[in-house]
Amino acid sequence: MTEPAEPQGLPVPQHVHNAQLQLSAALEKASGAPVDLTKAPWADVETAVIQLLGGRFDPNNPNHQGAALGLAGGFALRLITEHQAFWFPNRDSPEGASLGFPEAIIMLSPFGAVMDALAQGKLTRLDDLAADIRRSLGQVKFGTNPAQALGGGQPQRLGPQEYQRLFDPGFLQFIVVDPAKTKQALEAKTDALARDVRDALGRTQPPLPPEARQQFEGQIVTSLQRMEQGKSLADQAERAPRLAELLTHLVATVGGTGSAPEEFWHDVVLPLLFIGAPASFPPLDDDELEAFKQGADPLALFVDVVPHSHRAPDEGLLGAFEMSEIGLVHPAFQKVGALRLIRINPDRLKPMLEKYDPNATMDAVQRFTEHVSKAAGKPAAESPQGKEMLQAALTLLADLKRSVSVGGDVCLRRLTEAEAASEQALSIVRRALQSPRIILT
Repeated sequence: MTEPAEPQGLPVPQHVHNAQLQLSAALEKASGAPVDLTKAPWADVETAVIQLLGGRFDPNNPNHQGAALGLAGGFALRLITEHQAFWFPNRDSPEGASLGFPEAIIMLSPFGAVMDALAQGKLTRLDDLAADIRRSLGQVKFGTNPAQALGGGQPQRLGPQEYQRLFDPGFLQFIVVDPAKTKQALEAKTDALARDVRDALGRTQPPLPPEARQQFEGQIVTSLQRMEQGKSLADQAERAPRLAELLTHLVATVGGTGSAPEEFWHDVVLPLLFIGAPASFPPLDDDELEAFKQGADPLALFVDVVPHSHRAPDEGLLGAFEMSEIGLVHPAFQKVGALRLIRINPDRLKPMLEKYDPNATMDAVQRFTEHVSKAAGKPAAESPQGKEMLQAALTLLADLKRSVSVGGDVCLRRLTEAEAASEQALSIVRRALQSPRIILT
């Protein structure tokens, strides 16, 4: 059996690739003949899969899910071959990655598409979906390329980095929401929310640029108007979870931190808080000293080598929160699968934040740098990037300390890099939406 070829320069998630290989081998063994998941008609593939599974597809059966993941790999490779599509990291996707297309902004979860088709008992639905994609790409080719929005008016081919910036919620920020305002936002009727947001867009200070206001109108107001009128946003949160989370942020947020990549929070910011400002440091082994001599930044060594002064969970969210410390902002999110807004219990962090002193932390890092330099017999090279990272981490911790003291529900919000870049404009709308209206008589 020939392994599916990986298109050059387009990384395939390893677990998807492995599932495809395993499914191909299982189908060949069950049917006595090879089944090409990348070329065979989907009706023929479905017949072979049903024979392998021994009956109707069960979405809750792990073995059936594995088969669906293998089919997703074959479906993705067909689209990669025909349209030069590519995988890009996406934490919202069940595969941990989604498929993007270079000629137009089209995002697809192959696994989700396959699961839907199998649940309906019609794997040929994938042909319909492929035809829709082909039609959309054709319209772009002979019309206006939506990729122009990212390229100053000039058509350009989009790549994995652009898709990740737009769709992967790889950035995090802590926010504090007022529980009463959360209830107000989610239990309000969607038509009333649409009017409130539109009114706020007209009262922003400073006024939003026309293009930014138009974007907010399209993304928020129009989306609210398309929902079932007369029903609350909470009643429809499962249908539009991102909109419900965004409205919660707009209406109820009363404090928060800046945003940063998840890895930065996990690897640098929160470890600095748990380490504190120790008076002494452990001896370094040969590998650590060699890493320093080869140019490793002292800050990276500090968070990796120095023991925590406060106990951190062995596992859990960001290495800082047990799963029991995570909850819902509102019961409306109970049926939502991939949440981007969750409530966390800050009790573990509060004592550390109360004692947090950015000057003491900076001094500890500087003393550690001298400690390593002396042990390695080599002065530390000045690193602008290291200084910038340390300052960013100290600022985020100061933000977190201030936010937790505000009072309210402390929440963790996931957002894409593009959303993080637009947070300043969002804060202007939030202020207008939360400010009292002046009524002239």
